[in-house]
Amino acid sequence: MHTITVVALGPGSPDLLTLGALRQLKKAARVVLRTARHAAVPFLEGEGVKAESLDALHDSSPDFDALAGACADRVLELARKGAVTYAVADPARDETVRLLRERAGDAVRVLPGVAPEAHMLAQGAWAGQWMVSSAVGLAPHDAQQPLAVTELDGRALAGEVKLKLLPLYGDGARVLFFPPSEALWRKSVPIPLADLDRQPRYDHTAGFVVYPAPLLERTEFDAADLLAIMRRLRARDGCPWDREQTHLTLVKHLVEEANEAAAALLEEDWDAAADELGDVMLQLAFHAVVGEEQGTMEWGSFLRAICGKLIRRHPHVFGESHAGDAAEALTRWEEAKGKENRPGEGPGDRMDAVPKGLAPLLYAEKVQKIAAKVGFDWHSAGDALSKVGEEAQELREAMETGANVQEELGDLLFSAVNVARLLGMSADEALRLASGKFVRRFKSMEISIKNDKKIPDALTDLDFEVYWNRSKTEKP
Repeated sequence: MHTITVVALGPGSPDLLTLGALRQLKKAARVVLRTARHAAVPFLEGEGVKAESLDALHDSSPDFDALAGACADRVLELARKGAVTYAVADPARDETVRLLRERAGDAVRVLPGVAPEAHMLAQGAWAGQWMVSSAVGLAPHDAQQPLAVTELDGRALAGEVKLKLLPLYGDGARVLFFPPSEALWRKSVPIPLADLDRQPRYDHTAGFVVYPAPLLERTEFDAADLLAIMRRLRARDGCPWDREQTHLTLVKHLVEEANEAAAALLEEDWDAAADELGDVMLQLAFHAVVGEEQGTMEWGSFLRAICGKLIRRHPHVFGESHAGDAAEALTRWEEAKGKENRPGEGPGDRMDAVPKGLAPLLYAEKVQKIAAKVGFDWHSAGDALSKVGEEAQELREAMETGANVQEELGDLLFSAVNVARLLGMSADEALRLASGKFVRRFKSMEISIKNDKKIPDALTDLDFEVYWNRSKTEKP
């Protein structure tokens, strides 16, 4: 395989062709153009550059993927006979160049050139960082910097791009649209993002820049915005209460917000759940910004930890193992998790490592699971249920003597957690549901008493029992 030298023709104007590219094209024995439909080609012909193009493949290929493959195959075929200089508009984003690198490796040499977005960036007047993407390859991103989008070659594509960007930037976001042109200097048209697919003309030379709206003018936000708001609140002239918080003072708020989010999810109140999960995200952002200031952790720490863990513990997705159902997937997860234990670490050590600050029911469940992994467990939920009756009797006896009541009560609750775990249920969720049911029935009983014009303080135990039993028959 002979050398394939890839040169960049640039966005269109011959003035954007680099001196290095021109020298290579002039000295090359064989020049192949991805397409002769480029504004720099007449200039090259005037400079004596003789070239063949792949336009015939453009016209005969059924789709873009087939075209890219056919172009790469043709260049490789020629390179087996001798050195080839292959000219494309932008080597960095050209699919045929990617395929050539993949198939020919070190035989491919790329000379850098002027990128298609260069004129947009030059006229964009932004001092910070930029993001750049082709319209076809536009991927999810944050909206903290301006985004330059190239190759907006049709109205339908413009509509697709607009729909991707509206949730990030808002329909009133400022856009500089660059109509089709291969001129060195191109006049931009300021438009709102909502009008991106309403322009007169599009082709592969069209593009645009979209700018992030000022924070206080936005209607859509992302994680980066949340961090920016949190940093502002923690600033010297920010909120006095937010400035005083530490990792330790925030712990109780994280627990409270997580519990409130769980409650909203269990109630299937999706608007409330979104609101409460937002409060959980606030706590994460709070810890990230406090951590930035104190050098303890930051947002990237969270992402590195959880992304690495998800990849390691899903070998049946990211590795070679297999999981046919949820139970088998859980087994693979536990196996991968077990490999992360420190050498010589036993079940007791792992129990010690369970955070003591967890909700008590969840803490009990976790230590029970560790014991179960080494075979110290009940055979069934029914067997564990018999232990609940035994512990209830021991609590009754302790109450009669007044000794060890709290300890026996704890044993009873621990036994109940065992039953829930062996049933594959969460004791915490079960208790939450039971508490919710109690509240609903109590309120129903309260309404009935009020409708009967009775005073609760004047009711007997038998009266309450009648009203309570009535509340059980009513639909929630």
